[in-house]
Amino acid sequence: MAASRPASINKIVNRFQRASDPKRRYEQLLWFAKKLEPLPEAAKVPDNKVPGCVSQVYVIADLQDGKMHYQADSDAQITKGLVALLIKALNGLTPQEVIDLTPDFIKETQLDVSLTPSRANGFYNIFKMMQKKAMAFLGDIEPEATSVQMKL
Repeated sequence: MAASRPASINKIVNRFQRASDPKRRYEQLLWFAKKLEPLPEAAKVPDNKVPGCVSQVYVIADLQDGKMHYQADSDAQITKGLVALLIKALNGLTPQEVIDLTPDFIKETQLDVSLTPSRANGFYNIFKMMQKKAMAFLGDIEPEATSVQMKL
């Protein structure tokens, strides 16, 4: 476990490591999905939609007191759980902390072996999109122009 990694990510990794089998890990993802705060319908616009998905995935980002705050939604429950997991991990970090992260922690949760290849790929693409939205707050990139191709 990376000592320099944010506590929010370590907490999630520990939670999933305690789940002994893939079924329990899926149940935890579904629990995360249920806890996801609703995304306002007004945010479900093409600029916030992650393109190339079988399921509909929307991600928005805001900077509050120098910390990232993400909201997202998906019409597929497993994908919604993955998005909720990422939001729980990344909310409250500075844009630079989000940008500096690597998605290696997903391997420690063992979710990558439980997910279909397209969902695992989707997880990484959502993560990269969230990083690009964080990057937009550090530079002059427009957040709306940071969507990433994803297959779910």
